[in-house]
Amino acid sequence: MSLRAVHVLNVPSLHQVTENAALALHSSRLAQGVKDEGEVTICGYEWPKFMVMGHRGSGMNMLQSYDTRLKCIKENSILSFNSASKFPIDFVEFDVQVTKDDYPVIFHDNFIGAEDKGVFKEQRVTDITLLEFLSYGPQKEAGKVERPMLRKIKDGRIFEWKVEKDDSLCTLQEVFEKVERSKGFNIELKFDDQIVYKEEKLEHVLRVILQVVNKFAKDRPILFSSFQPDAALLMRKLQSTYPVYFLTNGGSEIYADVRRNSMEEAIKVCLRGGLHGIVSEVKAIFRNPGAVTRIKEAKLGIITYGQLK
Repeated sequence: MSLRAVHVLNVPSLHQVTENAALALHSSRLAQGVKDEGEVTICGYEWPKFMVMGHRGSGMNMLQSYDTRLKCIKENSILSFNSASKFPIDFVEFDVQVTKDDYPVIFHDNFIGAEDKGVFKEQRVTDITLLEFLSYGPQKEAGKVERPMLRKIKDGRIFEWKVEKDDSLCTLQEVFEKVERSKGFNIELKFDDQIVYKEEKLEHVLRVILQVVNKFAKDRPILFSSFQPDAALLMRKLQSTYPVYFLTNGGSEIYADVRRNSMEEAIKVCLRGGLHGIVSEVKAIFRNPGAVTRIKEAKLGIITYGQLK
């Protein structure tokens, strides 16, 4: 079996995929009815065999990079999602966390930082209120002073969060209300890898998110995904309206929870919990192309993310 990547711009139709393209394929395990060739209806939405998703909207910000494309539009923002929606994509992907006062907000990092009296200080997103969270970055209200954001990356370096086109932080409700309605949402349920969560805590957070989704999603295509296996499994138990995918980097990093350490374990998680598929880091697929066959045999969907280089 051979795999090769194709650039989105080289695909004339998202429903006409070149042979052997290693991209987002979806099976018919939970199909309610077959449509056009390769399309199935799952949870009320016609899923094509090939889908394109905008990661954090128009792409993640890498503030340490010399590549200006990675510092063009503020990631995980309304501006980023709507800018991505102008391209031939099916979904936008974003990260959801829940604040201390139970508001689902859009933010990737576990901590949010700024300078305070000349010293860098950061706060855990889930430990602050919605008003505290929204005080960072550009403000929606005229005359309101912002807290300039700083970002601490994995190697400890700190960068000013400066992009060409900035935008305010936002809530999950705002995203439903302000993002192009034709685009689906891949909602990543974000949890800290360093924390062991009790089921009661996970359930509370997921129910808060579901309240907003159930109220505002309407007919918008939705799927949930998470690197936290217990969160993914619990979301599947709490609702049956939307597909749930398990996120994995396929062994690129090793975790205490063995369920996160290989494609084989990811398949087991999906089958045991009735999940709909796997979102895998793309290099893990290229290192282990046979996993694609096993995933298809298990009648699971597969979505890939990441860089090929």
